[in-house]
Amino acid sequence: MRSCYFAYVGFPYLGTPMINYNTKAWLSSIFIFKKADTLRQLLPLIILVSAYTATIVYIETDWLQIPKDHPIRHLNVIQSLLGFVISLLIVFRTNTAYDRWWEGRKQWGALVNCSRNLAIKVNAILPHNDIQNRQFFEQIIPAFSSALQHHLQAETTRLQLDTEPHPEIPDFDKTEHVPNHIASLMADKLNQLYRDKIITGDQLITMNPELQAFLDICGACERIKNTPIPYSYSVFIKKFIFMYIITLPIGMSFSLSYLLVPVIAFVFYVLTSLEMIAEEIEDPFGTDANDLPMTKMASNIKRNVEEIFA
Repeated sequence: MRSCYFAYVGFPYLGTPMINYNTKAWLSSIFIFKKADTLRQLLPLIILVSAYTATIVYIETDWLQIPKDHPIRHLNVIQSLLGFVISLLIVFRTNTAYDRWWEGRKQWGALVNCSRNLAIKVNAILPHNDIQNRQFFEQIIPAFSSALQHHLQAETTRLQLDTEPHPEIPDFDKTEHVPNHIASLMADKLNQLYRDKIITGDQLITMNPELQAFLDICGACERIKNTPIPYSYSVFIKKFIFMYIITLPIGMSFSLSYLLVPVIAFVFYVLTSLEMIAEEIEDPFGTDANDLPMTKMASNIKRNVEEIFA
């Protein structure tokens, strides 16, 4: 049995570290652009939107010279109403994505707690001269957090609710559920200790909540991972933003003229950035800079467990 769980310890590093920053450092937050900043990703589109806006302004004001009483000049009233609607949609979208991110953080906080609790109980119950069994739990408890991290970052986990097979992913339907296997090893070991009369039935019962919590946390994280925001809702917001930005210069070019170019570019940047941020944080178990630092949390669990058994 011991040779099984050693394979799950020492996973390779996955992902990028979470961005640490000073919330009170306004100047650095404004003028320093990190890799995760949306401005870098959106710059080509911002330039394209700016060129489109300048073209619309030229056609309406310089080329066609639309008269003042033309109905198209009042289109900005409708666009103001659409702007209010789109702001409500963006707020709801961002809040929903952040709720998923925070739920993932709470689940990993619970994993830290139940790992410590199980380690404390095992350390207190097992005799100090029982080196073999103590080493088993000292290594397998942190192994669950590392296994859960890699399980959540695997593409197969994200697609496990899909009904269609994915031939581009090798052994898509045959991947072993490693966290399940590690939790089973811990349960088997505790039952073996009970059968060998090293622990009592009451002591086994006191450790059962932590064992159950491991897979409860795993299931909650899988729910977040493989159940994204409904496709129709996500696509609708993208289409709404696109149509709003495309039509916005048509009615406002008469009042702002070429000053409208930076205005539209800024509005496009804000709306699209909020949607991109929501897309990134709705899956908190990825490898982006704003995702949860699972590697760091798993290493903290390992260090805490080693300190408890020491």
